[in-house]
Amino acid sequence: MHEVPKRIKRLVREWAGVAHDRDLRDALSELRARFDRWDRGEIDSFELNNLIHRFHQDTARQIWKRYATTHLEPAVPQRWRPVCFARGNYLVQHVAALIEFYEHDLSAS
Repeated sequence: MHEVPKRIKRLVREWAGVAHDRDLRDALSELRARFDRWDRGEIDSFELNNLIHRFHQDTARQIWKRYATTHLEPAVPQRWRPVCFARGNYLVQHVAALIEFYEHDLSAS
């Protein structure tokens, strides 16, 4: 497989970092709504504690796994695809090369 230019690696890391932050913000906003319900007395402390535990064990863990990789290209979420696939974008060339590599690897096996 060809060497990926440093500018592409940096760009992918930057976009993945922003995407990671947005995914966490979205998930934490949902959790915040649960805190608001607890604050209004709609749920008790035990239920809130269970929700926090589930958030940590499931949602936060899934988000972390998505971005805890050296191959961040697949982690760039749906909302970034129009930017990533803009005409003339170097990231498109990089992703296309990855697809070719994996297609060739699969056909060889």
